[in-house]
Amino acid sequence: MQEQYNPAQIEPQVQKHWAENETFIAKEEEGKEKFYCLSMFPYPSGRLHMGHVRNYTIGDVISRFQRLQGKNVMQPIGWDAFGLPAENAAINNKTAPAPWTYDNIEYMKGQLAMLGFGYDWSRELATCKPDYYRWEQWFFTELYNKGLIYKKTSSVNWCENDQTVLANEQVTDGCCWRCDTPVVQKEIPQWFVKITEYADQLLGDMDQLEGWPEMVKTMQRNWIGRSEGIEMIFDVDGSDESVAIYTTRPDTVMGVTYVAVAAGHPLAEQAAANNAELAEFINECKNTKVAEAELATMEKKGMATGLFAVHPLTGKNVPIYVANFVLMGFGTGAVMAVPAHDQRDYEFATKYGIAIEPVIKPLEGELDISEQAYTDKGTLFNSGEFDGLDFDGALNAIADKLGELGKGHKTTNFRLRDWGVSRQRYWGAPIPMATLENGDTVAIPAEDLPVILPEDVVMDGVTSPIKADKAWAETTVNGQKATRETDTFDTFMESSWYYARYTSVGTDDQMLDPAKANYWLPVDQYIGGIEHANMHLLYFRFFHKLLRDAGLVNSDEPAKRLLCQGMVLCDAFYYVGDNGQRVWVAPNEVTLERDGKGAITKATDKDGRELVHTGMTKMSKSKNNGIDPQEMTEKYGADTVRLFMMFAAPPELTLEWQESGVEGAHRFLKRLWKLAFEHTSKGAAPALDVASLDKDQKALRRSLHQTMAKVRDDFDRRQTFNTAVAAVMELMNKLIKAPQQSDNDRALMQEALDAVVLMLYPIIPHTSYTLYNALGNEGDVDQALWPVADEAAMVEEEKLIIVQVNGKLRARLTVAADASKEEVEALGLADANVVNFTEGKTLRKVIYVPGKLLNIVAN
Repeated sequence: MQEQYNPAQIEPQVQKHWAENETFIAKEEEGKEKFYCLSMFPYPSGRLHMGHVRNYTIGDVISRFQRLQGKNVMQPIGWDAFGLPAENAAINNKTAPAPWTYDNIEYMKGQLAMLGFGYDWSRELATCKPDYYRWEQWFFTELYNKGLIYKKTSSVNWCENDQTVLANEQVTDGCCWRCDTPVVQKEIPQWFVKITEYADQLLGDMDQLEGWPEMVKTMQRNWIGRSEGIEMIFDVDGSDESVAIYTTRPDTVMGVTYVAVAAGHPLAEQAAANNAELAEFINECKNTKVAEAELATMEKKGMATGLFAVHPLTGKNVPIYVANFVLMGFGTGAVMAVPAHDQRDYEFATKYGIAIEPVIKPLEGELDISEQAYTDKGTLFNSGEFDGLDFDGALNAIADKLGELGKGHKTTNFRLRDWGVSRQRYWGAPIPMATLENGDTVAIPAEDLPVILPEDVVMDGVTSPIKADKAWAETTVNGQKATRETDTFDTFMESSWYYARYTSVGTDDQMLDPAKANYWLPVDQYIGGIEHANMHLLYFRFFHKLLRDAGLVNSDEPAKRLLCQGMVLCDAFYYVGDNGQRVWVAPNEVTLERDGKGAITKATDKDGRELVHTGMTKMSKSKNNGIDPQEMTEKYGADTVRLFMMFAAPPELTLEWQESGVEGAHRFLKRLWKLAFEHTSKGAAPALDVASLDKDQKALRRSLHQTMAKVRDDFDRRQTFNTAVAAVMELMNKLIKAPQQSDNDRALMQEALDAVVLMLYPIIPHTSYTLYNALGNEGDVDQALWPVADEAAMVEEEKLIIVQVNGKLRARLTVAADASKEEVEALGLADANVVNFTEGKTLRKVIYVPGKLLNIVAN
């Protein structure tokens, strides 16, 4: 082997070997345990960022570790290729989204290859290819035929100037991102998938997700939001109309003093027909896009409709208000308002002078609603026949009473809403539906799929090309003239089933080959950010259940284990420009001064301008603090970058990028290389004679095998790769200092280096591949097995015992591992230094912690 560590020479050679030998091509092998490892696939934006590198390094480390366990490993890769950014880039670059996307894919493939990820490229897919979205379209039509798809009118962001629908990302401060025209809410027909029909399953099957983070499961439970409550009817006084409401606090029903409805509620629109002021207010509410999370803190506004609701139990009339804190998309679009026991209702009632009538008092203490609502549960009062009941008693009694009157019943409700999959953008899979001349909606037949999205288009920045192209929309369905749907799928559709298609790439006659899909699925390890908990990961689980119910897979959940990696942070620096705006300076263009503890005391740019250091923050283009993975790889090598990524922080926590840490990782690899070179340059090592090892050699071998056992556990059960690396580094420090005179010294070094190379192979595969062969091993490290720790070698013959007198260290004893309590106490009390501190004193207590500590209390 060469003397100097040269990753620029090593890594391309190893990558070429992997490609030529198809090392990572996965095939079904019955009788061999499979392991399907998957990282969330990238959007082809043009360049990898460090977040990508961290995600994919973790996935590759796990995949390679599982290969060393003798498993049949599949690690595929593909491209989440549809979406709005491609349209924006195409407009800016005066091109079409397709060539921009395909160019980016090719460039990013090169970047991934440079980092040495062991992907099965034969399974590569891109969601913008017809051979992929064809089956998504087919599956959509199958769901439509099963009654799981429907179309309804729903609200969207609309730009009057551009005459187009805008995604939420295209709305900036309430205006169109392109022309600054105020965005309004417009009702248009959209397609929905009935995810609510699977709400109970999505909740109940979480018990199967033992390998998922509790935080993700909690977030999904909250998002699905299952609740037990009562649905009741308030009649509208003097009308045949009624208002349905749902409440989880029926115990407060006797305290209702008004009903609030959303701006889009039919009663609101009815009342506004002859009330211009109310119509104007409703229009204002509709065009103020409110996220659910903002409801608690936003200013509460409302206006009386002039209508009154009849309380279903008391017969009392209460006013009906239009309120901006009620959303049509949640629940029934109407709420019963109990100001005394709901803070939002309290603030509204206080503002508009509406009565506040308490009906719940605390179990202990006095009721005080002088400044805020009392929202805890308690005992009913001012509630007629329900006085004195607690919450559970009131729920049952009130439900029974409403049932007798035909005004309500118990029901289960969900916060989760059906999944709207329509997008009015161009760069997406066309929705495979059409409208006949008679107005009937029909699914495109399977033999006419895929409905291909034209790629040779001109983006004018306003209208979707397929909406502008009337000829494209013209078609025939079963011999009848029809007009194609010009909406495209939400890109979450593509990312919800790609994991399954990987198992059947190349299968042209069906969505999934059940034999292949059920061999590989479920995914054994999934890796991606926790920010996807309530969107992608929920749809991912839902889609798998749809595939199961279609007979395509036989498992309930798509992934056994989920690892959510943390973000990558980096220092950010700026100066204030002449226009008063912050100008962010890239970290690699900053000169730093540090104090004795390494803290930054001064930062200047290349012009000597002093900069403001804002600390560690998420890498982003806006702060110009992203680090180019390609630049780092070219400078230090892929293995160095991978090693730093795994060592710098536990995978689920944020990682602070420090080039000094990268340099440290590089120095470690050079030390490993140097030690291997010095060892191999002396020729082949003799066989190890375990029986003749001396005390120090046994101790070193014990450390080696203890490290092997620990690192295996860190990689597998604990997934704390940073502690695994730390353990190997600690072992390496011992190996570097170990003598190399005797045959057993050299034999032990051979055993240790072989083990170190295998333990680090998942993280530094290029270096390990090269060293494995240089150390004289046959075959490739890619087909090797994890080194098995020798239980006998790990048995300690001696223990180090710390001896304290009155809590202070006074001696260290080396005793036989099986020494009794009495033997240790005798040795400790006989130690000369211990005698110095106990002589002439009374021994009050002697405490022995087996194998660790002897504490003597004397005075």
